[in-house]
Amino acid sequence: MNRGLPALLAAQFLSAFADNAILFTLVALVLQAGVAGNWYVPALQVSFLLAFVLLAPWAGPLADRYPKPRVLVAATLVKLAGVALLLAQVEPLLAYALVGLGAALYSPAKYGILPEMVDSETLVSANAWIEASTIAAIVLGTVAGAAVADRSIGNALVFIAGLYGLSLAATLLIPPLAARGALLSGALTEFARVNRELWRKPRARFALFGGSLFWGSAALLRVALVAWAPLVLASRSASDIANLTLFLAIGVIAGSALAPRLIPLAQVRRARLVVLLMGLLILAFSQVSEPWAARLALFAIGVSGGLFVVPVNATLQDEGHHSVGSGHAVAVQNFFQNLAMLANVGLYSLLLANGMSVLWLIAALGAFVALAGLWLVPAPARSEP
Repeated sequence: MNRGLPALLAAQFLSAFADNAILFTLVALVLQAGVAGNWYVPALQVSFLLAFVLLAPWAGPLADRYPKPRVLVAATLVKLAGVALLLAQVEPLLAYALVGLGAALYSPAKYGILPEMVDSETLVSANAWIEASTIAAIVLGTVAGAAVADRSIGNALVFIAGLYGLSLAATLLIPPLAARGALLSGALTEFARVNRELWRKPRARFALFGGSLFWGSAALLRVALVAWAPLVLASRSASDIANLTLFLAIGVIAGSALAPRLIPLAQVRRARLVVLLMGLLILAFSQVSEPWAARLALFAIGVSGGLFVVPVNATLQDEGHHSVGSGHAVAVQNFFQNLAMLANVGLYSLLLANGMSVLWLIAALGAFVALAGLWLVPAPARSEP
């Protein structure tokens, strides 16, 4: 393992842990305050995601202009500022938006740094480590954040601030890396050029669409669980909902671990079958009504998602590293992924507010993903710039 990779894994694990602990701390706040969660929880997700979409033209060049470990440090400090606002009892939608800004700056550097630390042959394995540790952080952050917040919102926020502090310390252990020297001026024009260049490459086009499909679906399913669990399983606390997502996240960890062997870059075409399976599993989940049936269905959905998203990420990083720069490529990926998440969560909120059943919405999501799997056909080999 590259000597900087353990430090990166620790830093991003702690950061992702804190990111998810914040979300379920806010879910607990909503439930305890009796706010109409059907609109406020999706609104929180929207506030977090806005920066990913609005700052996409600048996030990639920023990650490539400066040494990526420095960008990770700056992004973590922005997240800490968001936690400070929550501790000061500033409107959560605004404070969480600042945390989202930090996350938007963090992501291109976190993923874009990998091709600078490892070679192409081990890139999928490095992605598997990153993805598995990130999902592990989601599991622990979701459960721990909800458990602490159900007892004390203030203690949960102090705990989260400490996690970001530890992440900052781990980031400082990453060895220095050279900057690629990207320019921030003319970022919008450059962003449009990078978009055109990536979308004309068959494998990059597959990765952009595939990543958007996965994360858009994941965002909708995660938010839907907040309404689904009380309706179907009579859940009443943030911990109840967080514990349910545990099985989804463990499944993604398992799928991510299996991905390097089952779907290496040379065999990325197999990913379309996994998408089809994931859609059918989401469709099956919409019909369950027993706790263990739901947990097993979520675990299976997670496995298929992990098998899919690891080669998707590796494909785009490989394409970006050999053409437009990995930071640029990940920023474009973030733009479309988070645009898909915003669209899905917004459409979900609109339909739910107009009386559509959450069960029907989950079933429709499963059907859409399955149909996308039939259409999604990646190119068999890396295209040259």
